Amino acid sequence: MLCCMPGVAFVPALLVSWSSASFIISYVIAVLAGHVEPLVPYISDTGTKPPESGIFGFMINISALLGVITMYIRYLLIEKQNESSHFVRSSCNVFSLCIGLMGCIGMGIVATFQELSVPSVHDIGALVAFGSGVVYITLQSIISYKSCPQWNTYFVCHIRMAISVISCIAFIPMIVFASQISMTKIDWIPDEK
Repeated sequence: MLCCMPGVAFVPALLVSWSSASFIISYVIAVLAGHVEPLVPYISDTGTKPPESGIFGFMINISALLGVITMYIRYLLIEKQNESSHFVRSSCNVFSLCIGLMGCIGMGIVATFQELSVPSVHDIGALVAFGSGVVYITLQSIISYKSCPQWNTYFVCHIRMAISVISCIAFIPMIVFASQISMTKIDWIPDEK
């Protein structure tokens, strides 16, 4: 099985490193080109105009693929551990994988459809990516608690749950504020509504 092969632990680290690099590189290019203000722009704003839009789209699609691989490895690992311990139903593990894959599809949609060119599709992709991400990490936190103490420490479970709670708390204002925005442009003039 893939999850029993030594060395697959580099995949999640690669996912985090690649995703971080994609955000940082597109941000730096967008700021240097004068396409966004340097102070806390939306991630999507940093990938809207060429040349950063091409780099952003390419790198985020690679991140989505790495996310799929990471989630599949996690799925296989839980299945293998579950063979001897029976701590979670297999259907829960499959459901969690499907939710995670939906989030990766949402990432691909965000990367492919820029914020200003097709805003409704971009926003739906972002909603799917972030919403599925919150549900996925919450399910994985619950699965981690069920596998304690044999397969996880309670410290790791508490860290995962803390990340889940922070994500849920951040998701709510994101939805509220995003629904209030009707403007589909990056540059804002103080005289505008």
